[in-house]
Amino acid sequence: MVTRGFLGYVLVLLGGLVVSVLPGSHPLDAIAWRHHTPGRLVGLTVVVLGLGLACWAWLELLRLVRATTGPDRLPLVLRATGCWSLPLLLAPPMFSRDGWSYAAQGVMAHLDHSPYDVGPAVLAGSITEAVDPMWMDTPAPYGPLPLAWGDLAADLTRDPWALVVAHRLLAVLGLVLLAHAAPRLAAACGRDPALAAALVLPGPLVLAHGVAGLHNDLLMVGLMAWALAVAVEGRWVLAAALGGAAAAVKLPGGLVCLAVVLVSLPATAHLADRVRRAAQVAGVATATLLLSGVVTGLGLGWVHALGVPGVVRTPLSLTTQVGRVLLWAQEGLGVPGPSALELVRLGGMLVALGFACAVALRARAGDPEVAVRTVGLALLALVLLGPVVHHWYLLWALPFLAAVPLAPRAEGALVAVVGLTGLVAPLDSSLQARGTDIVVAVLLVTGVALTQVVGHRRAVAGPAPLPARLPARRSTPVR
Repeated sequence: MVTRGFLGYVLVLLGGLVVSVLPGSHPLDAIAWRHHTPGRLVGLTVVVLGLGLACWAWLELLRLVRATTGPDRLPLVLRATGCWSLPLLLAPPMFSRDGWSYAAQGVMAHLDHSPYDVGPAVLAGSITEAVDPMWMDTPAPYGPLPLAWGDLAADLTRDPWALVVAHRLLAVLGLVLLAHAAPRLAAACGRDPALAAALVLPGPLVLAHGVAGLHNDLLMVGLMAWALAVAVEGRWVLAAALGGAAAAVKLPGGLVCLAVVLVSLPATAHLADRVRRAAQVAGVATATLLLSGVVTGLGLGWVHALGVPGVVRTPLSLTTQVGRVLLWAQEGLGVPGPSALELVRLGGMLVALGFACAVALRARAGDPEVAVRTVGLALLALVLLGPVVHHWYLLWALPFLAAVPLAPRAEGALVAVVGLTGLVAPLDSSLQARGTDIVVAVLLVTGVALTQVVGHRRAVAGPAPLPARLPARRSTPVR
């Protein structure tokens, strides 16, 4: 099983060397068959088959963890996660070109070009050759922590691929933080720690998008999970600081502070107690966020760039699709006024944030399970109603939803989402609008996904020998 998953990700690496975008000056990009249909389709087939093999191994791991007891299950999950990650460490950015942008932004920071004022177009040479043209003239919407790391890496090398590998180390750090925090959160919520870890750490969503795609989201969610695990143990000040650090990677990371407030209060807390603790947690988190900008020398210029991702109209965004239909009707009828698309997208964000505030005010305090579930649902709402949605955004809610007891259907749905979002990763890659590539990718992913149905049912069917709910380890609230 572990060997099967390792082989799967080796195939993903090998196929990725064919289908991934590389700098034009890199020797591998000069290989002719990378730019011809037969070669690309072979590479695409190898990637999809590798993902299918890896997903099969993951489902078998889930089945084994559910069907057995004993102290060896969590070490097995951690060993599988580490083993399956190894082939991806030296890979180019997979299924997205964002990693090349990260590398260029780090070089910009090192050369004193503020990534919050200008785009990678100010640079010359191979560092910008693989950057998506869409982002060449746009500022960075990320917090100062990943940019500061890129600055340090650029002090050692200017090779784009080496800088990408350096940024992948941040993703690995996020994975390590999740490995540390996810079992602790699950134990505090009465959930089997080994099963929660198996749902999150070695899953195709985390490894294909978080590690192979090296998105900053994995570091952000690792800091969020660590913050909440610390809060469950009664250290809310440190937890608030970690929440600020998560926001200094990507702003949604700060939402974990809602759960920090809930879990740090006793069950008898009144509204005034919640407001006071919320102000304290927000103060610590905000101070951490501001301090990160001062220490790195990057400041908070990224705040005005938060709308940059919104220029993309992703098909997974519900509010974007509804807004496009209404915009079409608005233009067809000649209705004046603000764009219906922008109004719907803004409305979705306001509804998501309103939902997060409402559940934080009404949810029971002093209960780790309630706090973890609350932040998981708040993040899920933010993803579903957000103006821009990519597959890897589901990473935000995954560790929190996996840490709480779930009904069989809910757990089955979670397994399906984690597996399918990994399998469809090639459909989010840059296929450069080649019709044949897209059709073949869809057919391959569909075929492999259908073969996983039986494995999915095996992974979630049948009662586990463990009790449905383990005794939760309650936190000691700190007033």
